[in-house]
Amino acid sequence: MISISLHWPPSVNHYWRTAVIAGRAQTYISKEGKAYREEVGWLLRKVQPKKMLDRLQVTVLAYPPDRRARDLDNLLKSLLDSLAHGGAYENDNQVDEITIKRCIPVVNGVVHVTISSIADLATEAA
Repeated sequence: MISISLHWPPSVNHYWRTAVIAGRAQTYISKEGKAYREEVGWLLRKVQPKKMLDRLQVTVLAYPPDRRARDLDNLLKSLLDSLAHGGAYENDNQVDEITIKRCIPVVNGVVHVTISSIADLATEAA
């Protein structure tokens, strides 16, 4: 299991950018998105988790930076991709169950993420 607290992730609207290069639309990760991925990777290396290879359950407690209306699903893609890039797991296609809960706003925003192996959860329940 991995349990980690992270800064508020960029929404999917700020994580990806599209530009026309040589007449073709190219989608890429924005500077903000790359910075977030690097931060997540650094924090994961700090807690030194073993890369998870099983089917996964992810729980996110989302403490937004303010009271503005936000779509919670817009933060999941950048968060899950950053966790994969940082080495928490191989690919976010391993995630079979996601629970996300909006909590009270806190200054600058934070997300508390718990990643569990579904196999481990089944063993604990038995």
